[in-house]
Amino acid sequence: MKKRIIWLVLIVVLLAGGTALFARFRNGEPEDVFRTATASRGDLLITVSATGTVEPEEVVDIGAQVMGRIKKLGDDPRGKTDPTFAGKTIDYGSPVEQGMLLAQIDPAIYDAQHKQAAAALASAEANLLQMDAKCMQAEAEWARAQRLRTLKLTSMSPTGASGKELPIKGISDADFILAQANYDAAKANCEVAKAAILQQGAAEELADTNLKYTTINSPIEGTILARRVSIGQTVVSSLNAPSLFLIARDLRRMQVWASVNEADIGRLKVGTEVNFRVDAFPDDVFRGQVVQIRFNASMTQNVVTYTVVIGTDNSDLKLLPYLSADVKFEVDKRTDALLVPNAALRYQPRAEQMDNAAIDAAKAASKPAKEGETWSTLWIKRGDSPLLAPLRVRSGLSDGVNTEILEGELDPAVQIVLGEKRAQEAAGEVNPFAPIRFRGTPKKK
Repeated sequence: MKKRIIWLVLIVVLLAGGTALFARFRNGEPEDVFRTATASRGDLLITVSATGTVEPEEVVDIGAQVMGRIKKLGDDPRGKTDPTFAGKTIDYGSPVEQGMLLAQIDPAIYDAQHKQAAAALASAEANLLQMDAKCMQAEAEWARAQRLRTLKLTSMSPTGASGKELPIKGISDADFILAQANYDAAKANCEVAKAAILQQGAAEELADTNLKYTTINSPIEGTILARRVSIGQTVVSSLNAPSLFLIARDLRRMQVWASVNEADIGRLKVGTEVNFRVDAFPDDVFRGQVVQIRFNASMTQNVVTYTVVIGTDNSDLKLLPYLSADVKFEVDKRTDALLVPNAALRYQPRAEQMDNAAIDAAKAASKPAKEGETWSTLWIKRGDSPLLAPLRVRSGLSDGVNTEILEGELDPAVQIVLGEKRAQEAAGEVNPFAPIRFRGTPKKK
């Protein structure tokens, strides 16, 4: 029984080893262990990536200058042409015209205050008339007192002969001073009455302004993005004006506010072309241009970013405010460039895989690198040789996937090594449930 088990184990081991050998050499020759590609010509676009938010080009926050209860809201202009909105008040998404009514605060209190101020102004004007009359009276009394201050009388002799004129006082000193004081006081009272008119006029103007503030009209033509009040709600205006409506001027022009890392901000300038996508329309690519680079940087977890404003056309009104955007700044571009995969520039073979003679020849023929030039080595396959030969090339721009080759004897048909295949792939191991191909049968691609 033990001998049978031993023989069974030996048979299983031999079958497994034979299967592995058969799988390894079933094509009649060893598999190529390298992954290769060829150079190609195409356009190379160098971009700087960032994330941003779609914003309206201009937004006005409408607030209230006075406190009070919302008595009514304006009618939705769409009701004039669309029966669906007939009789409805303005709401989210309503178009508004410049000067149209948005909301009306109950004006009863402010109307009463305006009437009180108007009455106080009228009283001040009447008081000025009274002070003017008193001033005229005091002026007349003062003039009389001045005339009576000194009178000249002629003294007569007993014989009737005229004598010389003698001055005499027609008013006492106390009455003279009182007349002057009354006149000066009357003039001062007139000035006080005039100042009171100015004061009451300003109060009446303030009351009139507050009364007008109860009617809130749209300062611009645009679209309501947010409505934060309802009929019957009381708004309180103290230190800050409460926000009632948020209106975007023109949704046919939008902006993208992108946060750009400090390492990339130096590559951008006003006028740089931009393409971006939004999650709402993943198949659409939108275009724009940089219109502003803001200098007020922000720091989050020691990462410094700058806000870059991108202008874009939204004539079809497809872009909605506050969508998230994946932005690509097009900082450079190459047309019909010779391109190789970046993996080919990173690959370094082992010593036993290198063609030493080719390496020596490449070293002898290599050019010294000039300042600002970048030279790299590509490893290429020549014919059926298992050894790789180096090829020195001068590389240029890279988009992260492909790199531009500016100089070097690179034949677009030559096989460039990208790396080595995995052990299973190089050995030709396949799914054991797949049909067996006999030795010498070409491998299907």
